Amino acid sequence: MARGKLRIYLGAAPGVGKTYAMLSEAHRRTERGTDCVVAFVEHHDRPRTEVMLSGLEQVPRKDLEYRGTAFTEMDVDAVLERSPAIALVDELAHTNVPGSRNAKRWQDVEELLSAGIDVVSTVNIQHLESLGDVVESITGVRQRETVPDEVVRRADQIELVDMSPQALRRRMAHGNIYKPDRIDASLSNYFRPGNLTALRELALLWVADRVDEYLQQYRGEHNIRSTWQARERIVVGLTGGPEGRTLIRRASRMAAKGSGSEILAVYIARSDGLTGASPKELAVQRTLVEDLGGTFHHVIGDDIPAALLDFARGVNATQIVLGSSRRKTWQYVFGPGVGATVARDSGPDLDVHIVTHGEVAKGRGLPVARGARLGRSRVIWGWLVGVGGPALLTLLLAHVDADLGLANDMLLFLALTVAAALVGGLFPALASAAFGSLLLNYYFTPPKHLWTVSDNKNILAIAVFVGVAVSVASVVDLAARRTAQAARLRAEAEILSFLAGSVLRGETSLEALLERVRETFAMESVALLERESDTEPWTCAGSAGDGRPLERPEVADVDVPVGDHMALALSGRVLPAADRRVLAAFAAQAAVVLDRQRLLSEADKARTLAEGNRIRTALLAAVSHDLRTPLAGIKAAVSSLRSDDVEWSDEDEAELLEGIEAGADRLEHLVGNLLDMSRLQTGTVTPLIREIDLDEVVPMALGGVPDGSADLDIPETLPMVAVDKGLLERAVANVVENAVKYAPDGEPVKVSASALGERVEIRVVDRGPGVPDSAKDRIFAPFQRYGDAPRGAGVGLGLAVARGFAEAMGGTLAAEDTPGGGLTMVLTLRAAAGRPQTRSELSAQVTS
Repeated sequence: MARGKLRIYLGAAPGVGKTYAMLSEAHRRTERGTDCVVAFVEHHDRPRTEVMLSGLEQVPRKDLEYRGTAFTEMDVDAVLERSPAIALVDELAHTNVPGSRNAKRWQDVEELLSAGIDVVSTVNIQHLESLGDVVESITGVRQRETVPDEVVRRADQIELVDMSPQALRRRMAHGNIYKPDRIDASLSNYFRPGNLTALRELALLWVADRVDEYLQQYRGEHNIRSTWQARERIVVGLTGGPEGRTLIRRASRMAAKGSGSEILAVYIARSDGLTGASPKELAVQRTLVEDLGGTFHHVIGDDIPAALLDFARGVNATQIVLGSSRRKTWQYVFGPGVGATVARDSGPDLDVHIVTHGEVAKGRGLPVARGARLGRSRVIWGWLVGVGGPALLTLLLAHVDADLGLANDMLLFLALTVAAALVGGLFPALASAAFGSLLLNYYFTPPKHLWTVSDNKNILAIAVFVGVAVSVASVVDLAARRTAQAARLRAEAEILSFLAGSVLRGETSLEALLERVRETFAMESVALLERESDTEPWTCAGSAGDGRPLERPEVADVDVPVGDHMALALSGRVLPAADRRVLAAFAAQAAVVLDRQRLLSEADKARTLAEGNRIRTALLAAVSHDLRTPLAGIKAAVSSLRSDDVEWSDEDEAELLEGIEAGADRLEHLVGNLLDMSRLQTGTVTPLIREIDLDEVVPMALGGVPDGSADLDIPETLPMVAVDKGLLERAVANVVENAVKYAPDGEPVKVSASALGERVEIRVVDRGPGVPDSAKDRIFAPFQRYGDAPRGAGVGLGLAVARGFAEAMGGTLAAEDTPGGGLTMVLTLRAAAGRPQTRSELSAQVTS
């Protein structure tokens, strides 16, 4: 059965018209004869949306009961049994009521799609999981109901339902979104123009990225290589030199002129050995471009201009930024340079910007040599100078009517030999010396045009010429080789120094280190393999690169053993022996990084176990005393009441029963805190956030303290808070009970609340002994009782549970000094931002 297709209407905020657009599409398809049903649509009492439901078949919802309250959810089984062609499912990010078939509605949609049913759904941009932190920083509200980005990205069609912030606020003011009693609060909080503008921009950019993915896929399927300038993409060509930072910043300024522009920095390395750039400088430039919102790419290519243009066209770039050449003037005899070549071959679809910088014409410095050779281009030029030069010089001297003398002729030929040695090395120079001596003998030594020499002095002169030419060529070639070796050793030392420093500072993960190996040696993939023993199979501890991870060292192009049961395997090409020295250092560092990661993991496990043992020890101590004390009191009171030897008066029986009740209440409180702490430790507390007024909760939290021990001041003008009612009540109750416990007799604890920006603070003030600054954090640790608190005053969990509940709701709990003496507990909560009220009767969902 073919999978169904998913169409999503994406909006920036509630009320932009997603559900209305979905229902309009359903009416259009129904009129065309398509079997379309409403699986679940929430109209939120909006008249125009409710009208759009008429005329559409609606699948009955499923009734569920949770904590004594009835709810309705989509009946997945009923929709599957009905098997329509298209099902309308509203609010894709919705969290189902506990007891439903799936935890999230998008999982219900996945079942419908797997059954071959097309689904049309809606979602707001703030419900995408990856944007949760961004949306919270904009609106101050953390979205608890989210949908994974990949679910939305896999949709066959995504349609943006857009509306300007001003139009949406007018729609809100006219009562088309929320009820009248919520309009003012919504307009002044969540639906502020700034919030709506930022959310709208998020939605537009997210959809633009999705459209760009479709465009890249289409260009790949149709093999389109030319640039389509639908969006500005700026490619920055880096050489690894110090001018790279200037180029990146210049490209960033260019990108800032157009919204949605991208920066892609690319470094192109040759495929034959160590890269010619400084690893430290490349690392700095990678960090810089990522800080500016761009991406860094490493490409292998021997023809740098062609590789750069291929990369730019492959990413559909519109501009290329290059730096002015660092080569000196005389070096242009070897070619026009990368910048000029790229500008010439870019064509009309790519703009090339040549940026000046402080390193122009200062030279590239010593190259990183590969082996001991000088490079193909230099060798070719050396042979041309060494062989073609003497021939041209002979032709010139033979046709010029000037007798310079044999000594001057020899000096001219010697100059060509030295030039051949400087350019091409030893062998072109030797060839130049031999060829030049023959030409001197035949054309310029009497008797001319004969291979014989009549004068012994001329024989000595030619011999001296050959000797000097060979000596000079040998010295020049040796100097070039020593220079190349020095440059290579400098590059190796710089690589190893940077590598050792980053590893010692703990800045390099195993994957980052292997990626550094791949980039340095221009390989396709790198893997660190290990095994338990010689007979066990190899396993991959880490890998990097685009190729398939290697499974055995034997199948790799290069493998370096690390100890007896570990090896670094590389694929792509065979490395020369000179490169293996540096590679061995990389392999040793990789083993060190792997050991460090494992030690850190073991340390974390040991720390967790130690914390668990500490908590268990404290729990046993608490059970041995704090829980047994009320049990002993209850046991004694019950035994007294059942005794036949004593006839108790009504007052005595009432006192004993009161003691039993007090002991039971105390046990319930202790056990409740223990259970709450265990759930916080295991992360099974999931608050259900809704908007409430503090005066609905805080007075109820004071029910556990004696009358008159706390004064309450909650202004009616406070904004609503986004909290879980049950968790907030427990947190406030624990904080107040702790304050009452330490407050002096006759000094009631003051409980007040105030608004501060987008936060609301609850302050619990006591006049007790206070807590020094060094112990303010320690009092929130589990099983901690500060100072001279008597045994039996609790197991030390009240404040730990209160802070855990506060953080679970997105708030904080901190301790401050009370002016004049004492301690003030400050519970900070998020003010509501006009979010629709849902699940009003649900408290925290706690699973075990």
